[in-house]
Amino acid sequence: MTTITTKASRIELFNFSTASMRAFHLSWIAFFLCFFGWFGIAPLMPIIRDELGLSKTQIGNLMIASVSVTIFARLAIGWILDRIGPRITYTYLLIIGSIPLFLIGLSHSYETFLIYRLAIGAIGASFVITQYHTTLMFAPNVVGTANATTAGWGNLGGGFTQIVMPLIFAGLVGLGFVESSAWRWAMAVPGVAMVFAGIAYYRWTTDLPEGNFKEFRRVKKSEKNTQKSLKKVVGDHRVWVLFVIYGACFGMELTVNNVAAIYFHDYFQLDLATAGLIAGLFGLMNLFARSLGGLLGDRAGGKMGLKGRVLVLGGVLLLEGIFLVWFSQASALLFAIPLLILFSVFVQMAEGCTFAVVPFINRKNTGLVSGIVGAGGNAGAVMAGLLFRMDSLSYSNAFWILGLAVIGVSVLSLAVRFSPQEEKTALEELQLATLTTPN
Repeated sequence: MTTITTKASRIELFNFSTASMRAFHLSWIAFFLCFFGWFGIAPLMPIIRDELGLSKTQIGNLMIASVSVTIFARLAIGWILDRIGPRITYTYLLIIGSIPLFLIGLSHSYETFLIYRLAIGAIGASFVITQYHTTLMFAPNVVGTANATTAGWGNLGGGFTQIVMPLIFAGLVGLGFVESSAWRWAMAVPGVAMVFAGIAYYRWTTDLPEGNFKEFRRVKKSEKNTQKSLKKVVGDHRVWVLFVIYGACFGMELTVNNVAAIYFHDYFQLDLATAGLIAGLFGLMNLFARSLGGLLGDRAGGKMGLKGRVLVLGGVLLLEGIFLVWFSQASALLFAIPLLILFSVFVQMAEGCTFAVVPFINRKNTGLVSGIVGAGGNAGAVMAGLLFRMDSLSYSNAFWILGLAVIGVSVLSLAVRFSPQEEKTALEELQLATLTTPN
């Protein structure tokens, strides 16, 4: 593990000369493109539903497929990261992950479409790499903000795809492609972008501020020590509380990304482009909201210690649940849109607050902790997907139930506590980081 003095204690957005800032920018760009590919199909679902004759249950299954495999991918990536580092891991994920984006255009039945949707879901593991890389690069006084900003700007891909994919589809139709071919070719666009991102990541990033794992790697742990570390992480109840909490925030974001376009298209009788534009507003709040959550976590940590980070997380999560309940009851578009935006702000703030806490749970196994907590987001989306596949339950009622669940989960944040020694260590590192400005 790098010493605290080698990590950046400031985020200099227009500085591309340091390893920390190159990792910062390339990690959020890579995650943005992964998100673009991961949910590129979502705003086109009304067209695909009609072409393939999909039922509500089948659409629900596709939603679950898109996020369920990510649970296992994130757990595996967390283990891999601690061994080979983020640079190589991200390079492989970006390039290999682009393959199902090209292949999904070959689907002509529900079954084949489901298989490719499952494969695409593995791209979601990119989040863990992004958080791991920024955690290695930034000091405790800004790590929450760095994690939240790279993840938030990456999550912008979810809003971007809602707006852009219908436009790409419409452009292809305008060029003479029939609708059944246009959506297939449209999915190749994020695939190509991911390939180029993989090449850039390999060329211009390093694992650590000083270099790559290969040159600066610690002595490998024995198998016995590895198992001991795994047991320690898995046996820490705080990891699983954050797993559930992240399911209640990022899980809700994934769910909305999957259903927002079709919800506004069907419930408010909007055309595909307009429904996609409104759905895109949800994701676009990532421009600032997740960063704001991370910043509040860092500020609270500076004033009240690690417990301050947790208190902010619980409060933001409570507000998320309240606005989700309110949004679910909006029957007029005039009220639904601002409530969607407010709900989005607190969803993403809660995500930022969560990963302002994660780096302090187990410093020697950051990748594994990030992987487990990150997988919680997808587990939450799977549970939510079960509601949206039920024929007897409307989408608005499903949102209402989820809002109540989020309010309940917010109370769980009180179970995330730190020992006096952990608080002392965090304070010492914070003081050292604020006194040190690496080149």
